[in-house]
Amino acid sequence: MFNTIKDLEAAGKVVFVRADLNVPFKEGKVTDTTRIDRFVPTVKALQAKGAKVVIASHFGRPNGQFVAEMSLGQIVADVEKSLGQKITFVDDCIGEKVTAAIKAMKNGDVIMLENLRFYAQEEKNDAEFAAKLAKDVDIYVNDAFSCAHRAHASTEGMAKLKPNAAGLLMQAELEALDSALGNPVRPVAAIVGGAKVSTKLDLLGNLVKKVDKLVIGGGMANTFLYAQGVEVGSSLCEKEMADTAREIMEKAKAAHCEIILPVDAVVAKEFAENAANETVDVKAVPADKMILDIGPESVKNVNAKLAECKTVIWNGPVGAFEIKPFNKATFAIAEAVADLTAKGLKSIGGGGDTVSALKKAGVATKLSYLSSAGGAFLEWMEGKALPGVVALEK
Repeated sequence: MFNTIKDLEAAGKVVFVRADLNVPFKEGKVTDTTRIDRFVPTVKALQAKGAKVVIASHFGRPNGQFVAEMSLGQIVADVEKSLGQKITFVDDCIGEKVTAAIKAMKNGDVIMLENLRFYAQEEKNDAEFAAKLAKDVDIYVNDAFSCAHRAHASTEGMAKLKPNAAGLLMQAELEALDSALGNPVRPVAAIVGGAKVSTKLDLLGNLVKKVDKLVIGGGMANTFLYAQGVEVGSSLCEKEMADTAREIMEKAKAAHCEIILPVDAVVAKEFAENAANETVDVKAVPADKMILDIGPESVKNVNAKLAECKTVIWNGPVGAFEIKPFNKATFAIAEAVADLTAKGLKSIGGGGDTVSALKKAGVATKLSYLSSAGGAFLEWMEGKALPGVVALEK
């Protein structure tokens, strides 16, 4: 368990909020304000309690150097717009300038600090640096779940030095994930897609112990089919992972987890938009063709299995969703998940490609929860302890 903003006595207190404002930025402009917009309610909740709010974040990968193009000063106007008020920007994150700015604050004021990663000590979780960040602060709040898998000074070190709590976004993320894998309403299904089994070994190993049904799609499914003696033509396939795939299937069997693989596939000679394609049984993939999507029978099968479930967690598309017509299966399953969610299914999606696919399918807002945290979401699904979350536990 962890403290939330609701538990804090914050009136007149200086509250340091670790946010993730590492937003997409091109030609001097923020191209997607989602992370800012999702973070703002935490600031408002603290202001409502009479706190003095200090916002801190990283931005890009400056590797411990001052890099003008990675200054958080560039996004202040976007934060002000979303918050609906002026904020003070301090062009450092430790030291006298920060102390002076905090001293000048009144209840409800907001200041924003410069990029934490301009100091190499941040990513090294340097204790001295964490103490400097915490110097003028009364309370620490972490609202950056997407950075929680990193033990940095601002995500882990500081949490040990001050009374702490999870921000609203962090709280929502942790509660959503707990309802998906921690204490889910069963039966639970997981949809796992993506290119390679090798990058998702820990994930698959953890999921077969936690879920009732595991849908495997994307390039990964080819490796599982190959492990069962199915010829997959010129498809993306990690043949050297066949033994591992068989081990995962054995573990699933022992844990009474049903693995659902494609029964038909959309194949083409080249990976290209609108490439000439045909739908074939997975046992009849031509030697000179590659699987680029799962077929309509597979979709029907997956959707029928999902309809039997109360909870679904999704990480990774089931086909090459970036190019038509190989986006059909991912979009069809996405629409089915959205419809089932409207009827009471608990649905959680996460990971970069997954978010992108669900947005393109037009259903991103129709799932119960969509996590914008890539690496942290994956590590949570793998069953790993996240340092930034562990540090907040009561």
